[in-house]
Amino acid sequence: MSLQEKVMSEMKTAMKAKDTVALESLRAIKSALLLAKTDKGGGGELSEEDEVKLIQKLVKQRKDSAAIFSGQGRNDLAEPELAQVAVIEKFLPEQLTEEEIEKVVVQTIDYLGATGMQDMGKVMGMVSKELAGQADGKTISTIVKTKLSS
Repeated sequence: MSLQEKVMSEMKTAMKAKDTVALESLRAIKSALLLAKTDKGGGGELSEEDEVKLIQKLVKQRKDSAAIFSGQGRNDLAEPELAQVAVIEKFLPEQLTEEEIEKVVVQTIDYLGATGMQDMGKVMGMVSKELAGQADGKTISTIVKTKLSS
């Protein structure tokens, strides 16, 4: 079942349950998928990797918005954003724990023979490619910086 079919199925369920938060989140996914498919050079179809990137982008946007709202003391606006994050994250592959990410980072550093911060770009590139969709870039970056600076 494609991502779009899953989203449509979930939308029907959300409509029947009158779950406005889920419905709003699912509509955002559907809209982003349609925009990506009709975008210039999109070719009409998205690969699974592109779909995961799109979902990650939607999650990141909402987390960033929630952080801004929380920083301004507007929890009334931050809570719906975080509720949408929970709905959208269901469509992402299983996320790795920090320990699992750290293990991959250490293996990559050993494989590349990286010795310091000057090698961060190489390490980040390989780890990001290997863990695509399973970890967010911010977490990977933090772990790589810690490992390369120690």
